[in-house]
Amino acid sequence: MAILTFLLNLAGATMLLLFAVRMVRTGIERSFGAQFQRWLTQRESLAGSGATGVVMALILQSSAAVALLASGFAAAGYLSFSAGLAVVLGGDLGSALIIQVLSFRLDWLIPLLLTVGGWLFIKTEGRKWRQAGRILMGIAFILISLQLLRATMEPIKDSAFLPAIAEYLARDFITAFIVGAALAFVMHSSVAAILMCVTLVHIGAIPFAAGLSLVLGANLGSAGIPVYLTRGMNPEGRRIPLANLALRGTWSLAALLGINLGSDPALLIIAAPGQSLIYAHVAFNLSLLLVGLTLCRPLARPFAAMLPSNAQAAPEQHEEVSVLDHDAVHTPQLAIASLKREILRMMGLVERMYGPIQSLYQEGDRARMRAIKLQDSAVNAALLSIRRYVADIPLDKYTKEEAKIVRSLMEYAIRLEAAGDLVSGQFLRTAQEKEEGGVQLSDDGWSELRHMFEAVRANFKLASNVLISDDLESARLLVMEKTEIKQEERRSRKRHLQRLSEGRADSFESSDIHLETLRALRDMNGHISAVAYPILYRNGQLLETRLIQTMEDDPDQ
Repeated sequence: MAILTFLLNLAGATMLLLFAVRMVRTGIERSFGAQFQRWLTQRESLAGSGATGVVMALILQSSAAVALLASGFAAAGYLSFSAGLAVVLGGDLGSALIIQVLSFRLDWLIPLLLTVGGWLFIKTEGRKWRQAGRILMGIAFILISLQLLRATMEPIKDSAFLPAIAEYLARDFITAFIVGAALAFVMHSSVAAILMCVTLVHIGAIPFAAGLSLVLGANLGSAGIPVYLTRGMNPEGRRIPLANLALRGTWSLAALLGINLGSDPALLIIAAPGQSLIYAHVAFNLSLLLVGLTLCRPLARPFAAMLPSNAQAAPEQHEEVSVLDHDAVHTPQLAIASLKREILRMMGLVERMYGPIQSLYQEGDRARMRAIKLQDSAVNAALLSIRRYVADIPLDKYTKEEAKIVRSLMEYAIRLEAAGDLVSGQFLRTAQEKEEGGVQLSDDGWSELRHMFEAVRANFKLASNVLISDDLESARLLVMEKTEIKQEERRSRKRHLQRLSEGRADSFESSDIHLETLRALRDMNGHISAVAYPILYRNGQLLETRLIQTMEDDPDQ
């Protein structure tokens, strides 16, 4: 019974730690998700990219999240292999620094974080304030989970079986290394796995030598997480995590063999054992970053040969194939699922059309403009196939709720087609006018537009999640993001008019381009955010009108 209680407490503390880390990361992504691409892609030097990775890992509290972002941007063509690998290596160092911060005894901070975070999340309506509350609550939960881990491990450090296991791991460092790698991969969090190892060493449950082997193994296991999670990406996205795994695996094995065969691990104890383990982990990742930065560019060629780019013709042919199942029209659930798959494909087509628009405002590539116009025909064809499919559905045999869902999906497909027309029409026309007229946007104006471009791009992902999951919270977030973009459009328009009133020539010359792009971005975001409204309406989360329904009589009239 005691063993069962111990395992249950250990599992509970571990799950709370994983949940808390994810809670913090979710809050930060929802607050600053649209800015991550700019942070990742604006650095020109490898050292700058590495520093960006450190900062982003400190923000997201996860090196795996940084690796996934870098892989995603590399797959989309926004980030080179060498810069992406530098970002990932920096993210690993940032993750190690997080462990140092979280290792401090901050129990006194827990009630304050819970109070402030809970109040912000429950009582405030502003999106960023609510996400700030989520982040503070997540940090409090991390500290609580570490308390639970210490309390769970404390009674067993004097047990009969633990010393035998600990001594075995200290002697057989290869087994300890494998256990550490498996632990980090299964937990899907190097922060959580290494914090657990540090806690065990700190309370004396395992010796420092065993903890060091576990931590080195955890570094290898954590590098395997993004490799597994990016297995469905195109080759450009998969090269970066594979290169990171190769570097990290080689470096961790070299450190493991060098420390255990070439010297005594006890020589690394320069402070308390738990603190020394953290120092060793930080030193490992810092040395790997310094060495890895020199290899980022030389590794590009071999990994490109290992994972060559796919031919471009095949995906284009595949994208034009409808996924609608005409045999499922008499089965409501299957027909709705088929509609969602086709609309998701249609959304992907529109997103690919929208992706290059920001760069076209800077480069004005005529060939890419023509390619985007050709892609619009695939969007139109998708809408036509959806219309025919819905016409074949016997709605009189569906329930009232099922018929509403079919109609709302049809309406959303129409909005997506309008979004495609907006890209191939207004956006391309404005970009072409900018190029032909040699118009240069002001630095302030381009910064505002770039921020909105990124925000709309992030909302494509959120809209896809809402379409698939029908999640109420995600739908609410998407509508709040829509409101935020409308407010940002108004703020940018006011700032632009202010610059005009100040007589700035660059703003005057680019006024039409700036204002037309603002309107197009607002309309674009409105189209893709429309997927949220049926979900909000079904759950009673949507007002019928913003007008005041009853007004008091004016006694003066």
